[in-house]
Amino acid sequence: MSLITEIYKKIKFCKQADRIGPDIPFTHWRLHYKSSMTSLCKKKFHFFGKNADFRAGAYAVTCSQISIGENVVVRPGTMLFADEYEKIIIEDNVMMGAGVHFYVNNHKFDRTDIPIIEQGYYPSKQIRVKEGAWIGANSIILPGVTIGQNSVVGAGSIVTKNVPDFSVAVGSPAKIIKRISSSEEEH
Repeated sequence: MSLITEIYKKIKFCKQADRIGPDIPFTHWRLHYKSSMTSLCKKKFHFFGKNADFRAGAYAVTCSQISIGENVVVRPGTMLFADEYEKIIIEDNVMMGAGVHFYVNNHKFDRTDIPIIEQGYYPSKQIRVKEGAWIGANSIILPGVTIGQNSVVGAGSIVTKNVPDFSVAVGSPAKIIKRISSSEEEH
């Protein structure tokens, strides 16, 4: 196959792919400019809210199954892996550091008679991050998890279970270490 043919196929793939990221170079450049980023994201994502930002260096797979709320910034190194079966929903005013990973499915590994790579996947499960949550840099959010309203996930945490509203979760696996209360509740 000639280089010209490869380039043509890559351009065609980039325009049709239900994904955004550095591996999609013929659309990825658009993330460097606010107006073209917004236009691309509104076209690709299921929902892309007002004042949302998807930064160059971030990845999204199966964009049509991903909703990004208002005032959400998806920073470089972040990876959003949805699939055709389940969604990732990030509600309004969610903060997240760089390098956060979201996965709606996971590899099967139950059998010893065949390599893991050939075992397929467990059923996909939706991920939801509720309004006002804060997810620290380099955290990993696994299938089926809901991060509660105004909750905090500490940097580098691996979240395997739901985090209730107004809670702080840290660690690997993440555990609830604190409940967030208003100053009125403390008195």
